Amino acid sequence: RTIRLWDIETSKSLHVFNGHIGVVRCVAFSPLQSNTKDTNRIGAIGGSGYTICSGSFDKTIRLWDIENIKQLVIFNGHEDYVRCVKYSRNEINIAGGNMICSGSTDKTVRLWDIRTGKQIHVFKGHTNVVWHVEYLPAEIDGYIICSGSSDNTIRFWDIRTNKQLHEIKGFDDNAGIYSFEFVPFDQDLKNNEKGKKNIKDCCGYALCYGSGNGLIRVLG
Repeated sequence: RTIRLWDIETSKSLHVFNGHIGVVRCVAFSPLQSNTKDTNRIGAIGGSGYTICSGSFDKTIRLWDIENIKQLVIFNGHEDYVRCVKYSRNEINIAGGNMICSGSTDKTVRLWDIRTGKQIHVFKGHTNVVWHVEYLPAEIDGYIICSGSSDNTIRFWDIRTNKQLHEIKGFDDNAGIYSFEFVPFDQDLKNNEKGKKNIKDCCGYALCYGSGNGLIRVLG
């Protein structure tokens, strides 16, 4: 039920964050804070500009100040275990970029405003547990959230329109999708054997995902 911050070199515990009353399932660090006024201001409410968010089986997401070891915000809204959390990227400018998205056993993906502690939107469509959430790389479209679920799909949500844009079904029936990552292609891999760029690879990224059957698949 605690979050602990560790010194990598000494292997010693630096801070202990207490507050959750259930298992802590996931944690995330805020992106590096920019020095410019026009970019992301995530973590500015914390003393050092760095914060941690955590998701728990107590159905809450909590925001913590790393320097002052204080709980800053509690996000309430999920109706079941919180399985994953993710800070918005620096490039996103909605609500000052100060957003967190989360996935839950309640089958929803939710978007939160760090400043107000309020829920911005609930994305519904998955038919089973949401295990992983991620933002598309900014080079493609940083305003799109992706979510992976036990329903064996990855779904793409536009946070500007609050609509589902696309759905990818896993190749392995009933295996579920528990994690995924967008990986940059090497320039040579983006071209086919004739030296021509493949249309599917024009974004420069591959999508890698892991399933409950132990397989990792790469989509390009």
